[in-house]
Amino acid sequence: MIVRVIWFALLVIAVLNGTFRVAVLVPRLGDAMGHVVSTLMLCVLIVVLSWATIGWVHPATPAQAIAVGVLWLVLTLVFEFGFGHFVAHKTWPELLADYNLLGGRIWPLVLLTTMASPYLLGRFRGLF
Repeated sequence: MIVRVIWFALLVIAVLNGTFRVAVLVPRLGDAMGHVVSTLMLCVLIVVLSWATIGWVHPATPAQAIAVGVLWLVLTLVFEFGFGHFVAHKTWPELLADYNLLGGRIWPLVLLTTMASPYLLGRFRGLF
């Protein structure tokens, strides 16, 4: 249960980060740079929240930490594509645009950070 609560906190942080990107970063930095800065900020926030909460998750083995990361990744993707397509009415190409590394989008870094944080921080904090 705590793993899903923490993921929900990650979701709230991501939504607030996106709001900040639209309201502050993009008008000041432009669309491309606003997305890059926002993505990097979100990665840092994910690591900070993961650092603060990994003790509550307390994975006893690397496999448990990896399972938490994979769960967070799956929940993120389901939310991103489910909400994005069925609620926000974005097209699939619009949703996939953030995955275009050649187009300067680095969103996959957020997904990698989300997935890897429980394992890396669990190991760093000596939980397993």
